[in-house]
Amino acid sequence: MKEHVYKPLTGKRILFGVGGGIAAFKAAEYVRELVKLGGDVKVILTENGEQFVGPLTFSALSNNKCETRLFDEKNHSPILHIELSRWADCLVVLPATANIIAKAAVGIADDFLSTVLLSFNGPRLFFPSMNPNMFSHPATQKNIKALRDMGYKVIEPQVGKVVCGEEGKGRLVGFETFLFHVMKTLWPKGLKRKEILITAGPTREPVDPIRFISNRSSGKMGISLARASALRGGKVELILGPTKVEPPPFLSVKRVETASQMADEVLSLSPKMDIIIMAAAVADYTPINVFKNKIKKGDEEISLLLKKTTDILFEIGKNKRPGQIVVGFCAETENLIENCFKKLEKKGLDLIVANNVTEEGSGFDYDTNKVYLIDSEENVEELPLLSKDEVSERILDRIEKMMEV
Repeated sequence: MKEHVYKPLTGKRILFGVGGGIAAFKAAEYVRELVKLGGDVKVILTENGEQFVGPLTFSALSNNKCETRLFDEKNHSPILHIELSRWADCLVVLPATANIIAKAAVGIADDFLSTVLLSFNGPRLFFPSMNPNMFSHPATQKNIKALRDMGYKVIEPQVGKVVCGEEGKGRLVGFETFLFHVMKTLWPKGLKRKEILITAGPTREPVDPIRFISNRSSGKMGISLARASALRGGKVELILGPTKVEPPPFLSVKRVETASQMADEVLSLSPKMDIIIMAAAVADYTPINVFKNKIKKGDEEISLLLKKTTDILFEIGKNKRPGQIVVGFCAETENLIENCFKKLEKKGLDLIVANNVTEEGSGFDYDTNKVYLIDSEENVEELPLLSKDEVSERILDRIEKMMEV
């Protein structure tokens, strides 16, 4: 099976300023990853940044010339800082040291990067990385506040051990968080201020203290939808069953274990939501009796009596308020479209996302999915095999069109 590569940053132009801190080596890694995702990246390396990583490294990783000097006879343009400011869709500063934060806060323009910060009118993102005492110093905090007051976005660093051995707030954020903030800056905000509830993952129905009934859902599709919804400006609540896949740290997540817990959380939140996307694989049945102790192996067969769980989608559809959009998922092994039509009608859904989990590359555990989007009028749109991130974008595109009607 040919691998499908999704490059969400294709056509996006990112100006990447590198300050003089040990995290400059991380900047090289982050530039490489942005390029792999399709981004067109140009790097401005400060003189202090050159002490950690050389310009040739950034030129090779970005496939563009790395700029280091404001006045350089090798530059063909005498106003390159203006040209780059007009070229870029967003400007990233990473690592944002105490020095470059202070310069930007008071408008000093004594090198290439600080000059571009004054001439660029688009979104500017600072990712601080420094010793915890330097970050918490009143001067640094005052400068960060000044930047935010001017419309700059300063992303809080992580808490942990830094290179000097001290612990505290000052570690550079991980790439996933970095990428989210860059993409959120560049993404259209079609879901801005919308309250969105998304479920993901399986549920576990206990049999005894050791055993449970569950399914193969990884939660990847629902987590991807939650991330994509947040990128579009939505206020997302993710209700997540037991998964090995960790949700991004920037999402609001409520963990649940059983179908009953999932129902309680979803039904308590659903009335106030604008959009509900039920991507979780919730158990249809649960044991009537849960054994207090481990069931011992015997010589004879045993029977396990099950009862139906709450049909969460049905309850949501039954109580859906005007203007509320409800999306369900349908994983089948046969008669896919026919079963989806029945589910749409029975549960009062606006849209259903259907896939045959027996197809290679589709369904549980994969990073890809091949789905059909079916609306309440039984219009069927077949999508090719795509990454789950790209499937999420296509689903949200459909939801936004439904909101316009």
